[in-house]
Parts: sequence; structure tokens; C-alpha cells
Amino acid sequence: MKAHLSIAATMFLLVSGGIAAAQDTVIVPSGRTVVVPAEPAPAPGAVMIQPEQQTIIREYVHRNPVASINILGLELNLGSKVPDTVELHEVPDVPYRYTVIDGQTVLIDPQTREILQVLN
Repeated sequence: MKAHLSIAATMFLLVSGGIAAAQDTVIVPSGRTVVVPAEPAPAPGAVMIQPEQQTIIREYVHRNPVASINILGLELNLGSKVPDTVELHEVPDVPYRYTVIDGQTVLIDPQTREILQVLN
């Protein structure tokens, strides 16, 4: 009886492991074309910051540091709104602003005051 239980347990582990591994596997009949996106699509309404802009922003922020501020209750999440009392600093040739909150450099949309990206 113990042998039957051991065999059953072993088979269950093998089958369930196969199912887990199969979740990442796609089998396509021959002659079919499958298009897989290179990167996941951005969330609706998300701001896409181009690599050239990223470089400009990082270099400018590095050369022009500002004092860090603390804002009680503000979580540095994408989409969180920064209070109107927070001074936003301009980055030349980029439509976004930045500030430093809790030691983290934050990129902000000046129109909505929403956090677009945490740089550090």
C-alpha cells in the first residue's frame, strides 16, 4: 500500500510540475504566425518618457541638485499627486518638472502634479 501511495504522490508531483511548466509554453500549429510584443503595453493614460528625455533629465538633475523635502502621508507611487505647496523645478527642453521627496528624485507632470516616475 505504501508503494502505491509513493507512486501516486510521485506521479502527482510530476504532472503538476508539468502543468506549471506548460504555463510558459505556447504550442502553435505549423503554418500559423504568432506576434509577441517586445515589451508590455503601457497602461492606459501612462506617460511614455523617451530615452533621450530620460538622459537629459538624469544629467540635469545630477548637475542641479535640490534639497529634499518630507511630505507626511504621501506615497511615492506613479499617479500620486504632489501638493500645490511643493516647488517644482524645471528641466530645460522637457515638459516635466522634478523635485526631491524623502531623498528620492521624482518626475512630475506640472499640469496635473501627478508623479510620473521616481528616478532613484
